[in-house]
Amino acid sequence: MKFRKTPIADVILIEPQVFGDARGFFVETWQAKIFAQAGIDATFRQDNHSRSIQWTLRGLHLQIEHAQGKLVRVTTGSVFDVVVDLRRSSPSFGNWWGVELSAANNHMLWVPPGLAHGILITSESADFLYKCTDFYSPEHERTLAWNDPALGIEWPLPPGVSPKLSAKDARGVGFADIEKYV
Repeated sequence: MKFRKTPIADVILIEPQVFGDARGFFVETWQAKIFAQAGIDATFRQDNHSRSIQWTLRGLHLQIEHAQGKLVRVTTGSVFDVVVDLRRSSPSFGNWWGVELSAANNHMLWVPPGLAHGILITSESADFLYKCTDFYSPEHERTLAWNDPALGIEWPLPPGVSPKLSAKDARGVGFADIEKYV
């Protein structure tokens, strides 16, 4: 596996080794020892799986208490995955970064606690899997506005296409007003 630093502190792009032949492929997506050696010493509490149709935007989500670290990947289709650093003590505080994750590239992303996270489905549909370091806590969940001009996130939406949003995601709060981490 290759573990690559990103422009956001502590966010790591993971490129697993894929072993393929005429029958299909095999890929190891988690091994505690290897990940710990790369600086991801996580204990996971919950696994989630979402399926969404094209141009669905989920996020930007965070839990202000019981903050979740997430190991994310795509098993069908492709997504544009975005993180926003909400950790005041981070050198990348207030910055965003995005990357394509897909079934074709098999890349994974480690999103540490303290970041807002969201995805835009860029294929006809996509299956998105993620392991979380803490349990879902709806009373502590917050949504950062996906389209806050202060952030300037460059979502790869075609001209004239608006994302499909949940009611919760449509009511996201701007960066200036969202609760931050230490």
